[in-house]
Amino acid sequence: MTIKGTTQLLGVIGYPIKHSFSPLMHNAAIAHLRETGPADYVYLPFPVHPENLKDAIIGFKAIGLRGFNITIPHKQTIIPLLDEVSEVAKAIGAVNTVWYGTWNKGDDSSQESGWCGTNTDAIGFLSPLQALKQDWTNTRAIVLGNGGASRAVVAACHQLGCKRISVVGRNLEKLAWFAESWANSPDIAARLKVMTWEELPDQLQRAGLVVNATPVGMHPNTDASVLSDDELALLPTGAIAYDLIYTPRPTKFLRQAAAAGLTTVDGLEMLVQQGAAALEIWLDRPAPIDIMRRSLLDHLAQA
Repeated sequence: MTIKGTTQLLGVIGYPIKHSFSPLMHNAAIAHLRETGPADYVYLPFPVHPENLKDAIIGFKAIGLRGFNITIPHKQTIIPLLDEVSEVAKAIGAVNTVWYGTWNKGDDSSQESGWCGTNTDAIGFLSPLQALKQDWTNTRAIVLGNGGASRAVVAACHQLGCKRISVVGRNLEKLAWFAESWANSPDIAARLKVMTWEELPDQLQRAGLVVNATPVGMHPNTDASVLSDDELALLPTGAIAYDLIYTPRPTKFLRQAAAAGLTTVDGLEMLVQQGAAALEIWLDRPAPIDIMRRSLLDHLAQA
């Protein structure tokens, strides 16, 4: 890839960020797009400590960054720093894609310019589940964790039509806030239940979908799992274990689930699909999804 004085910057922020595969797949996509038309971009990882987030956003504007993705721990804390947030991101309460652009201020034709944010995580999460082509209306979903990623999963499970969505956390105060934060989305709030880990075993016996939306098991802590073998054994036949983590592949959680006879889904396809949606926002061109997926699979095969 040739970087010139005209090359525009894209990127991903998080802390830590060195584990991210996003630069790999986005730069593969950009290289492919250059073969079919102008695509003078490069995608870089930016490690941004939480206390430096505001300064980073100011700096990004100063250097003319075109757009960026957001991962742990900034998906919620970035919202007050943005000038405009999409209705989807407001409903989810988390942002994973930001670009510098314009929007209409209101009823008149005047416009403002600034940082705009949305959330493509729900799109990415849904893709492998929709490919299963099953009826979700009687499914009880359990989401392990109550951070920014969990919010996108909750919205996606509602979109699927899941009968009940239970979110598991350890901090009662944070769980209460999580439940209350959906007050402006009554359809979701009606299906949502929050609970502690102590309550989880009783719920697992009736769950059809369990999603790990925590960082437990992520590289380098590959020997960790969010659930024990005994807990996974409580899930009924035909249940799906979904881990948002994509490195290692599979995680210990998914290895346990497979051994228990469950259907497993990892976070790779979610990563690809949410990234493709973001790239289309930045470049206003269809993303080469197959190229993005293949770049990741090739990399993992060589690892």
